[in-house]
Amino acid sequence: MGQATEVKLYKREGAYIPRVAAVHDLCGYGKCSLGVAIPVLSAAGCDVCPVPTGLFSSHTAFPGWYMHDTTEVLPDYLNAWKGIGVEIDAVYSGFLGAPEQVDIIRGVYETYPDALRVVDPVMADHGKVYPTYTPELCDAMAALASDADILTPNLTEAAIILGEPIGDAWGGVDISDAEAGRIVDALLAKGAKNVVLKGIQRGDGVIRNFVAGQDFDMFEASNEFVPYMLHGTGDLYCSALLAAVMAGRTMAEAVRFAGDLTHDAMLVSAQQPDFHDRGVSFEPLLGRVAALLA
Repeated sequence: MGQATEVKLYKREGAYIPRVAAVHDLCGYGKCSLGVAIPVLSAAGCDVCPVPTGLFSSHTAFPGWYMHDTTEVLPDYLNAWKGIGVEIDAVYSGFLGAPEQVDIIRGVYETYPDALRVVDPVMADHGKVYPTYTPELCDAMAALASDADILTPNLTEAAIILGEPIGDAWGGVDISDAEAGRIVDALLAKGAKNVVLKGIQRGDGVIRNFVAGQDFDMFEASNEFVPYMLHGTGDLYCSALLAAVMAGRTMAEAVRFAGDLTHDAMLVSAQQPDFHDRGVSFEPLLGRVAALLA
């Protein structure tokens, strides 16, 4: 096994601008999903090609949210790309609106077999499944996770992918290094090539992510624990990680960059009005993403 400091998943060449198909929902208010992925990846010099899996008035923590499922339009949407010769270097999926969208993503994989596959399996947290996710959609997302070149679950999502208990049997976010290793190894065994297990908390003021790949041993990347929850931090973390990867950074560099950026964005967020509801404020930090290309 090698070291994560040696593993690069994308080789950035010259002035070429890579294209990333971002398969996420579009949320009008509350910063998450495409509202995070597009600016962050664009700042890293990527051409972001959105594939909207749903249209939301706001994220689902607000009362009275509205969702429009885009599943029916996606096949024609993506076939039109084929007709004009769109080339894609990475396929980055997050929140999905229906189980059928997993089949659509697999079709994108077939169209672009050499594209990097990044799956942020956005479906649950702290032992609870998000309100729009049916058991069928959770099963479909779990199957998609096995195809990932980079998989970034939190502990609840990892349990769903592995068919382990959540809900009343949820074990929480305080797990040992050995248990984190067991979970990461099991996700790798299911087919994911590189895994970032996010959000381990032990009450010691540190938040830990455990990272391993088919080609390198597990290591821990940690940051100061910020004692409040914000919507969109998972989207920011994965988008920042992919931004660093597409800038030609190693996996070790990418996960540390993503953790540092997310931590600092949470501090920026706390200075904004209604920050608990509005979501993570990352805009003042986009210069740091652009600096990945320096």
